[in-house]
Amino acid sequence: MTVEEVLFDPANPVLGNKGGDLTIVEFFDYQCPYCKANHPILIDIVETDGNIQLVMKDWPIFGAQSVAAAQLALGAASLDQYDIANEALMATEGRFTEKLVRDSLAVTGLKVAALGEAYKTSRAKWNALMARNSSQATQLGLEGTPAFIIGTTLYPRSLDAEALREAVERGRA
Repeated sequence: MTVEEVLFDPANPVLGNKGGDLTIVEFFDYQCPYCKANHPILIDIVETDGNIQLVMKDWPIFGAQSVAAAQLALGAASLDQYDIANEALMATEGRFTEKLVRDSLAVTGLKVAALGEAYKTSRAKWNALMARNSSQATQLGLEGTPAFIIGTTLYPRSLDAEALREAVERGRA
């Protein structure tokens, strides 16, 4: 595993500025309460800054419903709708059920059946990506989500707004 493989795997969905001068990598699970609490803060910083590339490492570690949610989100990536699916799933409260995941995506206007088909069409690509993300997380010694790499520094925990801003500043230093 190289730094380049972790930071710039072209299969990982990217939010923010794809040509940004700073890369933030987030290992996350859609059911992780800390990931969900961090998400609005992270997105606000990425959008306000305007020059951050946010690499999303779907790492579904909270069971079958997390895997199913990640599969649908990656199906959305195949349809250039990952940002919508990601936002909807991160805003979904509570323990996931199949119905809750589908309803959360459908309310945004996404066609859940189309997301599932898009995932199935590229199943090998997306399964390989999730396996790489998991392998990288293991090699990095991550024990849970969220975990961030900002610049080249690993932050294996949730970061509040101030800590995240400071990490961005250090990443650019």
